[in-house]
Amino acid sequence: MADDPYKVLGVARDASDEDIRRAYRKLAKELHPDLNPSNRAVAEERFKKVSAAYDIVGDPEKRGKYDRGEIDANGEPRRTYQRAYSGGRAGGGRPGEEFGFGDIFSDLFGRGRESGPFSAAMRGRDVRYTLEVDFLEAATGAKKRVTMPEGGVLDITVPEGVADGQTLRLKGQGAPGLRSSEPGDALVEIKVRPHPLFKRAGDDILLELPITIDEAVLGAKIEVQTISGRVQLTLPKGTSSGRVFRLKGKGVRNTTTGGIGDQLVTVRIVMPDAIDSELSYFMSEWRQKHRYNPGR
Repeated sequence: MADDPYKVLGVARDASDEDIRRAYRKLAKELHPDLNPSNRAVAEERFKKVSAAYDIVGDPEKRGKYDRGEIDANGEPRRTYQRAYSGGRAGGGRPGEEFGFGDIFSDLFGRGRESGPFSAAMRGRDVRYTLEVDFLEAATGAKKRVTMPEGGVLDITVPEGVADGQTLRLKGQGAPGLRSSEPGDALVEIKVRPHPLFKRAGDDILLELPITIDEAVLGAKIEVQTISGRVQLTLPKGTSSGRVFRLKGKGVRNTTTGGIGDQLVTVRIVMPDAIDSELSYFMSEWRQKHRYNPGR
């Protein structure tokens, strides 16, 4: 039978959840197979036992059932078996004596349940992590190497166009399985840091572009920053503040469809820091001859 999970983790039965979590992380870091290349087999076996123990007492519901005797150290329900004999009660045992199925097969075959016919492989637990990436890393893709709480290293390929809050599933990168079964997966939630210029709306990139009064009146060719570099935008004469220009294919790639969004550039006319006498005189003269109503 599996060892008492409290003893495996080296904690008292009345230990707090935080104490149990701290003990597990310490042992998992010490015993991770990747950190013990010279004694990998032994470390892997102990690592599996520690992970299995934490799977029981690290889960409040399972811990309660284990403490009440409803499940055993393998997480399986405890069942009772009354030995029968002719005439009513157990000939070799006490009336009503209870035995787990593991004990029965231990009697029959001379071995514990871990190697008996009721042994079962157990897939490793999925583990969850959060990864913060820059806006441009999420938009254009990146490769990141992170250190896990247990001490291992995880290489993550951030796909082009990944969105804030999206979860990446890394097959086989979770906790090792029991009895040579497959490991669990690593579930990595992506958190995207904001960018000082860009915002994202679906697959489109939004950018607010300040322009001068003369560029708005006379038109201009100006450089605009995109997530993939700088491009030239032509402003026609008489461009109003708030006008939106669409740069086709300059958005982010959709991770599902593979399509690429656009960049939407909203221009904003910015007045000079100081209005000199020349500009004031020109505008006053212009207004007398060309007054217009913009729709107010």
